[in-house]
Amino acid sequence: MAGGCSPMPTIDDARASLAEHFGYQDFRPGQERVIRAILAGRDVMAVMPTGAGKSVCYQVPATLLGGLTLVVSPLISLMADQVRALKEAGIRGSFYNSTLKPHVRPEVLRRALAGWYDLMYVAPERLSDPEFRAFAAQAQVSLVAVDEAHCVSQWGQDFRPAYCHIAEFVDSLPRRPRLAALTATATGRVQDDVRNLLGLRDPVVEVSGFDRPNLALASFELTPKRRELWVTNYVKAHPHDTGIVYATTRKKVEQIAEELRDAGARVAAYHAGMSDVERTLSQEAFVNDDVQVMVATNAFGMGIDKSNVRYVINCGLPQSLEEYYQEAGRAGRDGEPAECYLLWSRGDIRTCHFFIDNIEFAEGVTPREQRLLRERREHLLGEMIGYAMSTVCLRARVLRYFGQRMEVPEGGCGGCSVCTGQTPDRYLRTERRRAAGEGRVFGVGDVRRVEAPEPEAWVHDAPDEELFQRLRVLRKSLADEAHVPPYVVFSDRTLRAMVRNRPRTEEELLEVPGVGQKKLERYGAAFLEELWRL
Repeated sequence: MAGGCSPMPTIDDARASLAEHFGYQDFRPGQERVIRAILAGRDVMAVMPTGAGKSVCYQVPATLLGGLTLVVSPLISLMADQVRALKEAGIRGSFYNSTLKPHVRPEVLRRALAGWYDLMYVAPERLSDPEFRAFAAQAQVSLVAVDEAHCVSQWGQDFRPAYCHIAEFVDSLPRRPRLAALTATATGRVQDDVRNLLGLRDPVVEVSGFDRPNLALASFELTPKRRELWVTNYVKAHPHDTGIVYATTRKKVEQIAEELRDAGARVAAYHAGMSDVERTLSQEAFVNDDVQVMVATNAFGMGIDKSNVRYVINCGLPQSLEEYYQEAGRAGRDGEPAECYLLWSRGDIRTCHFFIDNIEFAEGVTPREQRLLRERREHLLGEMIGYAMSTVCLRARVLRYFGQRMEVPEGGCGGCSVCTGQTPDRYLRTERRRAAGEGRVFGVGDVRRVEAPEPEAWVHDAPDEELFQRLRVLRKSLADEAHVPPYVVFSDRTLRAMVRNRPRTEEELLEVPGVGQKKLERYGAAFLEELWRL
């Protein structure tokens, strides 16, 4: 049995930890089964949609198992933020990756051996490092959690060769720990690869489903010029909401970002042509709510834990449905309503085929392997094109792709452009309308004059919305003081619950979902004061 000799913690212990550190009284669907299995010493594979709380599945056990939980993650640039978020929740965390200065690394490992940490994030490339191997051989590793586990499969969109060495690392440890593989986007074929390539032993498999009911899906065919106009008008119509706009090339990223800035939006850009420092500054500005919109290529976003993204717009066709659903899934992680738009043109299809025809293969890849890989990419692209052009429910189509059946109600799902009959026209104002004096397209002064109504799901009573905005301002101020992203203080969903429940005492505030004991101690007084300020 993996782990130490002390009595195994129970699921009731796990619930108590969840309440103390995260402010929730019970687990979301799928979480409890995964955590029960981990506590019992079983290997686990969890396929859970973005926003379902995969991280809780290893963070809560890390507080209970004793020893050290290692989290293998490809998201090097985000590890420091993840550790800060753990600290805010009262969990002792650390990270070990190439961003640590050489003289700091031994100290981090020394502290880990001394029991300073419950959990350590580690980049997959570090697992082959002799210094880390020597450390791991001495540490009491109770759990290895593999985040973004689909990266092990060449059938996935984000294949990472370093993931192929995880099984060998686990087998090299003096005592084999529990092994948990977690991912949000994995077809049946990718799931099989994850089980086999990571060497999971008789795992408990939890596939919670891929549906994100809070996400509204839409696909519109628009020329490049019209979709850029659409994006500008949409962003202007949602001046208080955070969003991501994806473009397929660096040039398009810069162009869209400039147009949005000209329209008065607070914008950051992110693509591989920028320096590491520039990308880091853009990412930090977005995560910290210093900008409203991130315009980026698909180099941005994997693992971004920002919970208050209210929309994701794809200007161009992704290479696969996995890639698209992963990008769209960065909206609405807090469970609040969010919108996902795919704006594509026939030219995008030609561009995607061009990319496939010009894949640069690593040395040693045989002609047969090259042909098979191109065939795989063409198959993935075909499914993406089918979604973009779909005349049937978009939600049902994407779920079917991931192997999940959905019975579409007679009146439609109510949450996609096909079922609701939504068109792009609400954000496309014609030259004739503008000539009639119904407002210009660009300019900060027009932000409140765009004709398009707010999406119904986002409309709140005016007094409630005013209080919610005040709480957001307070959250931003407290986050800046603590040097953490605002969503780490409280999510939008928690702020909405405060507005609805209007707690008067610390005991009542503690009953609000998302308010744990540690955050009550840090922030409770300030939020209670703001809630009842005249």
